[in-house]
Amino acid sequence: YYRPDEHSPTETWPAMIAAVTDLDGRITGAHRTWLDPRRRDKAPIDTPRRAMGDLLGNAVRFGIDSEVMAAGEGIETVLSLRQVLPDMPMLAALSAAHLAAVLFPDTLRRLYIVRDNDPAGDGARDSLIERANAAGIEAIVISPSLGDFNEDLRSLGLDALRMEARLQVAPQDVARFTALAA
Repeated sequence: YYRPDEHSPTETWPAMIAAVTDLDGRITGAHRTWLDPRRRDKAPIDTPRRAMGDLLGNAVRFGIDSEVMAAGEGIETVLSLRQVLPDMPMLAALSAAHLAAVLFPDTLRRLYIVRDNDPAGDGARDSLIERANAAGIEAIVISPSLGDFNEDLRSLGLDALRMEARLQVAPQDVARFTALAA
Protein backbone atom coordinates (compact mmCIF):
# COMPACT_ATOMS: atom_id res chain seq x y z
CA TYR A 1 0.00 0.00 0.00
CA TYR A 2 1.13 3.52 -0.78
CA ARG A 3 -0.27 6.77 0.53
CA PRO A 4 1.26 10.06 -0.65
CA ASP A 5 0.31 11.74 2.64
CA GLU A 6 -2.03 11.23 5.57
CA HIS A 7 -4.92 12.98 3.81
CA SER A 8 -4.72 11.04 0.53
CA PRO A 9 -6.44 7.77 -0.29
CA THR A 10 -4.41 4.57 -0.13
CA GLU A 11 -3.14 3.28 -3.47
CA THR A 12 -2.03 -0.24 -4.31
CA TRP A 13 1.27 -0.76 -6.17
CA PRO A 14 3.56 -3.76 -6.45
CA ALA A 15 6.64 -3.25 -4.31
CA MET A 16 10.09 -4.58 -3.56
CA ILE A 17 10.41 -4.84 0.22
CA ALA A 18 13.78 -5.40 1.88
CA ALA A 19 14.77 -5.96 5.50
CA VAL A 20 17.38 -3.64 7.01
CA THR A 21 19.54 -5.59 9.45
CA ASP A 22 22.33 -4.94 11.92
CA LEU A 23 25.63 -6.82 12.10
CA ASP A 24 23.99 -9.61 14.12
CA GLY A 25 21.26 -10.12 11.53
CA ARG A 26 18.48 -8.52 13.60
CA ILE A 27 15.89 -6.64 11.56
CA THR A 28 16.09 -2.96 12.42
CA GLY A 29 13.98 -1.50 9.62
CA ALA A 30 12.42 -1.95 6.22
CA HIS A 31 12.86 -0.38 2.81
CA ARG A 32 10.12 -0.24 0.19
CA THR A 33 10.40 0.55 -3.50
CA TRP A 34 7.06 0.77 -5.29
CA LEU A 35 7.13 -0.54 -8.86
CA ASP A 36 5.25 0.24 -12.05
CA PRO A 37 3.54 -3.00 -13.18
CA ARG A 38 3.52 -1.83 -16.82
CA ARG A 39 7.21 -0.95 -17.07
CA ARG A 40 10.46 -2.21 -15.64
CA ASP A 41 10.92 0.80 -13.40
CA LYS A 42 9.87 2.49 -10.19
CA ALA A 43 6.23 3.52 -9.83
CA PRO A 44 5.36 7.00 -11.18
CA ILE A 45 4.63 8.43 -7.73
CA ASP A 46 6.17 11.29 -5.73
CA THR A 47 8.24 9.09 -3.40
CA PRO A 48 8.76 5.65 -4.96
CA ARG A 49 11.21 4.73 -2.18
CA ARG A 50 10.67 4.88 1.55
CA ALA A 51 12.54 3.45 4.50
CA MET A 52 11.65 3.23 8.15
CA GLY A 53 13.30 2.03 11.32
CA ASP A 54 16.83 2.16 12.70
CA LEU A 55 18.82 2.62 9.48
CA LEU A 56 22.06 4.40 10.42
CA GLY A 57 24.97 1.95 10.38
CA ASN A 58 22.70 -0.87 9.26
CA ALA A 59 21.96 -2.12 5.74
CA VAL A 60 20.11 -4.41 3.38
CA ARG A 61 22.47 -7.40 3.08
CA PHE A 62 23.08 -9.81 0.23
CA GLY A 63 25.20 -12.76 1.28
CA ILE A 64 26.96 -13.43 4.56
CA ASP A 65 29.54 -10.96 5.89
CA SER A 66 33.10 -12.13 5.33
CA GLU A 67 36.62 -10.75 5.05
CA VAL A 68 35.84 -9.26 1.61
CA MET A 69 32.61 -7.48 0.75
CA ALA A 70 31.15 -4.55 -1.15
CA ALA A 71 29.02 -1.68 0.15
CA GLY A 72 26.92 0.70 -1.94
CA GLU A 73 24.10 3.19 -1.62
CA GLY A 74 21.04 1.74 -3.30
CA ILE A 75 19.55 -1.72 -3.54
CA GLU A 76 19.30 -1.58 -7.34
CA THR A 77 22.93 -0.47 -7.63
CA VAL A 78 24.19 -3.27 -5.40
CA LEU A 79 22.02 -5.91 -7.07
CA SER A 80 23.26 -4.76 -10.48
CA LEU A 81 26.90 -5.24 -9.48
CA ARG A 82 26.00 -8.56 -7.90
CA GLN A 83 24.95 -9.74 -11.38
CA VAL A 84 28.64 -9.93 -12.27
CA LEU A 85 30.05 -10.65 -8.79
CA PRO A 86 27.39 -13.12 -7.62
CA ASP A 87 29.41 -14.68 -4.82
CA MET A 88 30.67 -11.47 -3.20
CA PRO A 89 28.77 -10.46 -0.03
CA MET A 90 27.30 -6.99 -0.51
CA LEU A 91 25.23 -4.48 1.37
CA ALA A 92 23.06 -1.53 0.42
CA ALA A 93 23.12 1.30 2.96
CA LEU A 94 20.14 3.08 1.27
CA SER A 95 21.72 6.55 0.96
CA ALA A 96 25.09 8.24 0.65
CA ALA A 97 24.92 9.47 4.26
CA HIS A 98 24.13 5.97 5.50
CA LEU A 99 26.86 4.46 3.32
CA ALA A 100 29.41 6.76 4.95
CA ALA A 101 28.27 5.49 8.39
CA VAL A 102 27.85 1.77 7.67
CA LEU A 103 29.19 -0.48 10.46
CA PHE A 104 31.98 -2.93 9.63
CA PRO A 105 31.82 -6.61 10.58
CA ASP A 106 34.77 -7.79 12.69
CA THR A 107 35.82 -10.18 9.90
CA LEU A 108 36.17 -7.46 7.23
CA ARG A 109 39.64 -6.99 5.73
CA ARG A 110 38.85 -5.59 2.23
CA LEU A 111 35.90 -3.33 1.43
CA TYR A 112 34.81 -2.47 -2.09
CA ILE A 113 33.10 0.91 -2.02
CA VAL A 114 30.43 0.90 -4.71
CA ARG A 115 30.05 4.62 -5.27
CA ASP A 116 27.45 6.58 -7.16
CA ASN A 117 28.91 9.06 -9.63
CA ASP A 118 27.70 12.28 -7.96
CA PRO A 119 28.83 14.70 -5.21
CA ALA A 120 27.01 12.72 -2.49
CA GLY A 121 28.76 9.56 -3.71
CA ASP A 122 32.10 11.37 -3.57
CA GLY A 123 31.50 12.37 0.04
CA ALA A 124 30.41 8.87 1.07
CA ARG A 125 33.47 7.41 -0.67
CA ASP A 126 35.86 9.77 1.11
CA SER A 127 34.32 9.17 4.55
CA LEU A 128 34.23 5.41 4.08
CA ILE A 129 37.85 5.26 2.88
CA GLU A 130 38.97 7.21 5.96
CA ARG A 131 36.94 5.04 8.36
CA ALA A 132 38.04 1.78 6.72
CA ASN A 133 41.72 2.75 6.73
CA ALA A 134 41.51 3.78 10.39
CA ALA A 135 40.08 0.32 11.16
CA GLY A 136 42.86 -1.46 9.23
CA ILE A 137 40.54 -2.38 6.34
CA GLU A 138 41.73 -2.06 2.76
CA ALA A 139 39.30 0.16 0.84
CA ILE A 140 38.94 -0.15 -2.94
CA VAL A 141 36.61 2.16 -4.82
CA ILE A 142 34.54 0.80 -7.70
CA SER A 143 33.10 3.52 -9.94
CA PRO A 144 30.38 3.27 -12.60
CA SER A 145 30.73 4.69 -16.11
CA LEU A 146 27.40 6.51 -15.82
CA GLY A 147 25.47 7.60 -12.71
CA ASP A 148 25.46 4.26 -10.88
CA PHE A 149 25.87 0.56 -11.64
CA ASN A 150 22.15 0.06 -12.23
CA GLU A 151 22.25 2.73 -14.91
CA ASP A 152 25.35 1.04 -16.39
CA LEU A 153 23.59 -2.34 -16.47
CA ARG A 154 20.41 -0.95 -18.01
CA SER A 155 22.13 1.35 -20.54
CA LEU A 156 25.39 -0.43 -21.38
CA GLY A 157 24.47 -4.05 -20.73
CA LEU A 158 25.73 -6.99 -18.73
CA ASP A 159 28.94 -7.50 -20.73
CA ALA A 160 30.02 -3.87 -20.20
CA LEU A 161 29.26 -4.13 -16.48
CA ARG A 162 31.24 -7.38 -16.28
CA MET A 163 34.24 -5.65 -17.91
CA GLU A 164 33.97 -2.65 -15.55
CA ALA A 165 34.01 -4.92 -12.51
CA ARG A 166 36.83 -7.05 -13.85
CA LEU A 167 39.03 -3.97 -14.34
CA GLN A 168 38.35 -2.50 -10.88
CA VAL A 169 38.30 -5.54 -8.61
CA ALA A 170 41.54 -7.08 -7.30
CA PRO A 171 42.58 -10.03 -9.51
CA GLN A 172 42.28 -12.55 -6.67
CA ASP A 173 38.71 -11.38 -6.07
CA VAL A 174 37.77 -11.60 -9.74
CA ALA A 175 38.79 -15.25 -9.63
CA ARG A 176 37.03 -15.81 -6.31
CA PHE A 177 33.72 -14.00 -6.76
CA THR A 178 32.85 -14.26 -10.46
CA ALA A 179 32.07 -17.05 -12.86
CA LEU A 180 34.69 -15.58 -15.23
CA ALA A 181 37.66 -17.50 -13.82
CA ALA A 182 38.71 -20.28 -16.15
